[in-house]
Amino acid sequence: MSGFIDTRYNGVVGQRLQPLIEWLESSNSISWRSDALCAQTDPEAFFPGKGGSTQEAKKVCADCTVRKQCLEWAIDHDERFGIWGGMSERERRRYKKRTRHQ
Repeated sequence: MSGFIDTRYNGVVGQRLQPLIEWLESSNSISWRSDALCAQTDPEAFFPGKGGSTQEAKKVCADCTVRKQCLEWAIDHDERFGIWGGMSERERRRYKKRTRHQ
């Protein structure tokens, strides 16, 4: 996806998509990231607007073989936007709290 430019994602949506675009374009794409189903899916589904549905993205994540690695990456990098590893930012915060106390 190197050099990915898509004018559909300018403005606020583009800002929310930027972490995913950078992640997909990173030089480490040979790792588990190349197996991520989200790389083959409309990225907008993973960054719904406020009050938007997360169900489409979570369905993709449910079938993804690298879901655990994705979730760990999002938590390790304190990702605050989007669906990563099948969880929203709010769900990741709760998950971090639960796992910290165990």
